[in-house]
Amino acid sequence: MSPFSRSLTLFCGRIAAVRCHSSLTAELIENMDKKATWDRFYTESSSSSRTATFKNFEWFFGFDAVRDFIMPLLRTEPHPDGVLRVLDVGCGTSALGPSIYRHSPLPVQVTCADISPIAVRLMQEQIQAKDIQPHNRSSRLEFVELDCTLLHEHYGSRSVDLIVDKGTTDALLRSKEGRRKAGLMLTQCLKALRSSGSLLQFSDEDPDVRLLWLETEARESGVMAADVGVQETGTPPCAFQVSTTLLLIQRLGTKRGATAERHSRTWPPFKALKT
Repeated sequence: MSPFSRSLTLFCGRIAAVRCHSSLTAELIENMDKKATWDRFYTESSSSSRTATFKNFEWFFGFDAVRDFIMPLLRTEPHPDGVLRVLDVGCGTSALGPSIYRHSPLPVQVTCADISPIAVRLMQEQIQAKDIQPHNRSSRLEFVELDCTLLHEHYGSRSVDLIVDKGTTDALLRSKEGRRKAGLMLTQCLKALRSSGSLLQFSDEDPDVRLLWLETEARESGVMAADVGVQETGTPPCAFQVSTTLLLIQRLGTKRGATAERHSRTWPPFKALKT
């Protein structure tokens, strides 16, 4: 069992102990590409803790563990409209997007998108209750229900500066019918990125396997070439002790971010996706 599935099993086990829905774990692992599955997941998790304080559920790790990977990518000159656009794709109930909103010194428009309206509603309620304030007064935060394979319905071409994928591609690739959707999401993300934009994938998959998949999907879909770098994030201090890797995907011809320069443990070296 992979670390991703193990963390999912442990979390669902806590839900099942309270709600006696032992089938939830198996359903999730096999159908993580389905909206109905995630609706059930967030319904069960929220109802099991209804009397307790809401707690964000983080795949792999929270914002603090990867802050130094993410924030340097936002230290660029703002666009003419003055706002950097950030997308947390498949956000669930993670605090990653809100944390970027809170800590970015530059103005950002952070969109936290998930296929489950239950997750979106839970996060909207929590943000309203906590009254989270941004570091920059011009920053904005929104939560939207959105299928990650249909990003073109919400974003135009070359309109996003940073896309963060923390386990969403992993979930799709591990599903029985999710590989095609994972490829569609990658294509949509690359098309939505600005010429200076970056896509960050956090994954517990073997980096060589993920790189091969990225190269194959880029070649078959015909999307423009991009630089891909692999960074080891190691094992952050989190409940599940999941060892993960970071894949930094940027368009060819763009300057690599400070993340790639600062963290020297890379394998393999930055390489091009051939299209």
